[in-house]
Order: sequence, then structure tokens, then C-alpha cells
Amino acid sequence: MRIQRQKVKLSYINMAPRTPKGDEFMLDVATARARILENLLPCGQETVALSAACGRILAQDVHARRANPPVCVSAMDGYAVRAADTRPGAVLQIIDEAPAGRPSARTVAAGECIRLFTGSQIPAGADAIIIQENTQRAGQQITLTQAATAGQFIRRQGQDFAQGAVLLSAGSRLGPRDIGLAAAGGLVWLPVFRRPRVGILATGDEILLPGDTAPPDGIFNSASFMLAALLGQNGADSIVLPVARDNATSLSNAFAHTRDLDMLITIGGASVGAYDLVRPTLEKAGLVQNFWKIAMRPGKPLMSGTLHGMPVLGLPGNPVAALVCSLVFVLPALHKLMGIAVADTMQTQSALLGADVPENDQRQDFLRATLQTTQEGQLVATPFGPQDSAQLNILSKSQALIIRPPHDPAQKAGTACQIMPLP
Repeated sequence: MRIQRQKVKLSYINMAPRTPKGDEFMLDVATARARILENLLPCGQETVALSAACGRILAQDVHARRANPPVCVSAMDGYAVRAADTRPGAVLQIIDEAPAGRPSARTVAAGECIRLFTGSQIPAGADAIIIQENTQRAGQQITLTQAATAGQFIRRQGQDFAQGAVLLSAGSRLGPRDIGLAAAGGLVWLPVFRRPRVGILATGDEILLPGDTAPPDGIFNSASFMLAALLGQNGADSIVLPVARDNATSLSNAFAHTRDLDMLITIGGASVGAYDLVRPTLEKAGLVQNFWKIAMRPGKPLMSGTLHGMPVLGLPGNPVAALVCSLVFVLPALHKLMGIAVADTMQTQSALLGADVPENDQRQDFLRATLQTTQEGQLVATPFGPQDSAQLNILSKSQALIIRPPHDPAQKAGTACQIMPLP
């Protein structure tokens, strides 16, 4: 794939001026992320059934209740023998048969064998398995076509893990293989961190539920359902709250019903307009503000604080900005509430720019982009021209965010860049 040296004209609708008044107080993205995360603690623990534990975060190490396998067993269908008795042409007497789960009480002596199957317990006196393909049976005798070595086709007691061994470590996200391992160790119940209950509160007189009869200026509530899907996919119990209107009474009533949540996310109403009442109304309700406004595009009017000890994040009202801020700030906060170790910095990967981009201003930029791979295996990220934070169609078609540092000079196509792949 050849990287085209085309210049993408980035357009930002209602973009803030280059040096708006008060922007000297904007936090950089890394500092804002660190301040959101620094005081968060995992939610409390609970014990769940093994069958309900997939996807949960383990709160404590779990230990095997018994070894696996619990006794020495056969790895193949065949005959339990003494290796010293085996040679091509040797004839052994079959003294018993022991299917899996029905061990033999007999002891294998010289010239004897016991018929076994995969999973059968190894009887006393035997130290090897001759597989049935290497024998010729006639009545209660077998003639060997090959010799055996001690330990051949025997799964030793505890070969997989010993009794008391740590099977899974605290902080692990439990997947199907982990559930299988825990079951093999005899675990019925697992200690996990409780799923965070995250309330999502959209604000605005113009916001409607999808399917409602819409006035000409009405806007369907896309951001709440998009974030609920994102958070649910990542392990939260997300709750879409009724829309709060642009007045103090409606907002106060909404905030009064959020005290059983582990985190509250508001959408919209956190900027500086006459009807942006989220911040002042929250402050009257007891909000302790952490910060407001960050040097980021999209997402400048991000707010962080605590309400009666509950973390609160106020996201911008534009849905693209809300999602980008959720990827950068909300998901790491959610992971910390879930007991997952969170990296100090955003996890990114390298790519090449697929188009020229102009000089950046004082805000860290997150450009929606498509991804392609060259014949040499190099990832190429090409930004869309329109970057308006209300254009969900472009967001839906995007595969990554190109992350541009503040004051980054103009860059040509083919220049190295950092990207955050979109889930």
C-alpha cells in the first residue's frame, strides 16, 4: 500500500478560538486522568457461583481444593503393565478390567496386566501403559508388539496442579478457560469484586428518547445508550437515568436519586452557557470539585469531582466528545472500581499517518480515523476531514483515534503517530 500525500482539511464546527480566555487553567490530559484515578478504590467484594463468574474480576487468589489429576491415571486406552515385563512377543495375562471411575483392587504382578481406559486409575504394581494398538488379544491374554518404558502414558497425580496450588490470582478477569480451571480445582464459589453501578444522566431540554415524537429541534439521546453499551461491555451495571431538564429543580431531583451508585456520569450542561447548570447544581448538592476543563479536543468541558464520596464525571454533551472522554477517562475509572490494575498512561500503538495534518494548537487532539495495513505490515491511520464532535456517522466508521500532542507541528503523510484503536 502506498501512502498518499494528500492533505486532509480538518474541520471543527463551533471550534473554540486558538487562545480562548481562561484556557490557561485547562489541565493536560495525563494530569486529568491521574487525578480522576488517584483516589478511586475497588467496589466491595461478593461471592458468586462458578457458573456466574465469567467476566468478573477475581478479588482474592483461589487455591485448588484437590490435585489434578487426583490420582495417577491412564492417558490412553490400553493395559496397565510392569515395564520390566514388556518386550516384543511377550505374553501377559489379563487379571481385571477397570473403566474410569471404577478402580481395580488387584495388584499387577510379574506376567500380568489390567485392562484400562483413558482416565482409569493406575492399579498397584503397574508403572506403564501399553496402548491397545500395540497388543494382540486372544481371550484373557495379550501378546505385545512393542516394549514400554516406565511412566509411559501415565498422567501423574498433580501433573496439572497440586492440591492447594494458586489456580487464579486476584485481579484476573475470569474467562471461560479460567472457569474451567477453577472447576477442575473443585471450586464452587468464587470471590469477585462487585460490578460497579454506574448511572448515566443526560441533561438538556432538547434531549428525547429514541422513538419519541420529536419537535423540529429535538435530539435523540444517543450518548446515554452508547455509553451504557460501552460500560456494560466492560463489566459495569449501567443505568440510563431519566433525562434531566435545564433547570435547577429537575437537576436537583435527579441528583437526589443517585446515592446508591458507585459512579455518576452526566452528559451535557457542564460548559459555560446560561443553561449549563450541572456544575452549579451539583455544587449545591455537595459536589467537591476535582477539576473542570481540560486541554483536549473533543472534550474540553470535562468535569471531575465527588458527590458524598461518589465519583462524578461530567462529560460534554456532544456524543462523539462523550465517547472519546469515556475511552480516555471513564473506562480507566471503571476498571479501577472493578479491581483491575490500571496503567499510569493511556495504552496506544504506533502507526503512520495516511494524510497530511496541519499544526495543532494547545489542546491534545483525538482525530477519528480509518486503519489500513500496508503490504509490509505497517498500520496506516487516515483521519477523516470532518471532525465535528456531533457526527456519529463518522465515529461509527472510525477504527481508531489518532492522538496528537499539544502544539504538534504540521505533519506529512507517512510520519509516525500514536493511535488508540476503537473497541
